[in-house]
Amino acid sequence: MKPAEFYQRDRRLQPPALTPDYKTSVARSPRYSMISLQNSLSEITGPVFGHSDIDPIDNDLIKNYAKDGDPVGERIIVHGRVLDENARPVPNTMVEIWQANAGGRYRHKKDTYLAPIDPNFGGCGRTLTDENGYYFFRTIKPGAYPWRNWVNNWRPAHIHVSVFGTGFVQRLITQLYFEGDPLIPICPIVKTIPDPDAIQQLIAKLDMNATIPLDSIAYKFDIVLRGRRSTLFENRLEGN
Repeated sequence: MKPAEFYQRDRRLQPPALTPDYKTSVARSPRYSMISLQNSLSEITGPVFGHSDIDPIDNDLIKNYAKDGDPVGERIIVHGRVLDENARPVPNTMVEIWQANAGGRYRHKKDTYLAPIDPNFGGCGRTLTDENGYYFFRTIKPGAYPWRNWVNNWRPAHIHVSVFGTGFVQRLITQLYFEGDPLIPICPIVKTIPDPDAIQQLIAKLDMNATIPLDSIAYKFDIVLRGRRSTLFENRLEGN
């Protein structure tokens, strides 16, 4: 029997594609209604990830790219659980992150911000959730950076987060921000989100219980896949 297709995306719950205050959305947003395509067998049956796909230090961004020392910046821990709408853990799910360095610059050839590249920081990591849906990363807190949206816009410090489901079209992508950052409420991208509660779901909370004295400050960020308290994803392909 053919596996059931995934839930379709409910676009009413997402920010509109065209938000003129976020200037690049003007050129990138579609002008015609999107077409819903039937899922193919390959889309709903793969990928399958296991521990053999993960290096032991893939979730340690302080060590996984280091050449001759530790990267520069504030050492942090980002941790939490991947949960479904009933707060049940989602085990063995691949979580990936990528981010700018402490100066606010990505290791990317098209990033020309004046902040220097850190030779000991790659800015990418991945891990699998355990049987309780728990994940853990050690990294450097990313810096804010300017972008040419209006004359003087700055992106808040943020980390991109990807969660894989049981198929390629179930990959969900979001951004986490950090509690207390004054740039969050004035960011044109954040302001495209109409629901204040949804914005709060994107903010990692300071967690002093998990903070390591004289080492790393911890932030907790639970990822909820569906339901009323779900995390807002940039590319949700199944219902909410």
